Amino acid sequence: MCCNGRSSDNKSPLAGHCDAGLQLFSLFAGGTLSSHRAGRNTLQIAPQCPIRVHPFKLEFNDLLSLRCTRGAMCWPKMHFYGDIPKLAFLLLHMTDPTVYLGTRPRLSKRFYKAHGLGNDYLVFEMVDGDQASWVATPENVAMACDPHRGLASDGLVVVMSDKSLRSPAHAVVSLRMFNPDGSEFQRSGNGLRVLAAYLSGLEPRLSVIDAKVGGGKVRIHVHSMIDGTFDISVEMGVARLGPEAIGAGSTLLHGESEPYTLIGPEGEKLEVVPVSVGNPHVVILADSHGELFSEKRLSVLGPFIASHPDIPAGTNVQLARAQHGRGHACIWERGVGRTAASGTSSCAVAVALAVTGALPFGVVLIEMPGGQLSVSVHNSLEITLRGPVTSVMSGTIEAGLLAKFEPVS
Repeated sequence: MCCNGRSSDNKSPLAGHCDAGLQLFSLFAGGTLSSHRAGRNTLQIAPQCPIRVHPFKLEFNDLLSLRCTRGAMCWPKMHFYGDIPKLAFLLLHMTDPTVYLGTRPRLSKRFYKAHGLGNDYLVFEMVDGDQASWVATPENVAMACDPHRGLASDGLVVVMSDKSLRSPAHAVVSLRMFNPDGSEFQRSGNGLRVLAAYLSGLEPRLSVIDAKVGGGKVRIHVHSMIDGTFDISVEMGVARLGPEAIGAGSTLLHGESEPYTLIGPEGEKLEVVPVSVGNPHVVILADSHGELFSEKRLSVLGPFIASHPDIPAGTNVQLARAQHGRGHACIWERGVGRTAASGTSSCAVAVALAVTGALPFGVVLIEMPGGQLSVSVHNSLEITLRGPVTSVMSGTIEAGLLAKFEPVS
């Protein structure tokens, strides 16, 4: 159910059709297409994949808008302002793009902050109408996360307005997540666990949270809390492997199974495992190249692969190796950069090391610069992530910062 764009005339650079009846829509974009890399000022073109479209106005990073009608053939038309080379247009998969579909939420000025091994997140609740103090536009999110002028965070978790308690021990929520550069992403293992710590503060008896996030559902368990540090696990679902799982182009990876070969920035051959745990990861296996496992190499390989043109929606990147029965990882996050710890990255590393035989299936510890997380990998590739979350603060954004935000319209 993909749309393969083919130029139909000299005026329209992109036009195409779907072989299945999804929606009828038009896409409009301003500016020029400078690259395929995911980012605030570039159009994101995803690899061939299905799409699910909701029957309302949707937005791609406040840059593209999409209108649709049910039950019609899919005939995309792209209109650009500027000189754009001929491209093959393929629709974004709802669970794979860097930026999700939907208008930016209006938020309360009240926030909660916690971290998982130094990977910190702010939690805000969505509010309606006159109660909203600010809108999570890319610029506002970036300002809120700024380490000097804002609240200093690796990202935002937004609790949507359909939060409910089925019982004192069981909550159901919908979430959206935002990187500190303002882009939206699918999910964060640490962000999910920070969210659970926040909800536990509202209802101390809470033990199970069902969360809708990034086009899927996860279940979170709160096991205990001692002196402001929570023990929280997340059932992350089943991992997917292969180039299609991360939306990679057909020429990026060489080989037929894990590990694949990827050509690095200096022409070197890298052994990699592409993994999706609800968001994309490229795990670079460093065991056979001792010099490869270093922050210096991460600073080169991380941005090179994270923004590679053959991965149009971008990807997270890890250097990984197995030593003494546990995994070790250095992390470069899409939309963030170098990160001390990451829940989904530790899951991806555990999966990559298990499927290549470097570690056994089962429960393994993944060491990162910020500390270690426990990851259970079943041979079906079902994953559970577990580790500590430490509360930091809760508070209210003051008038000085709110005055810097784009106004609520």
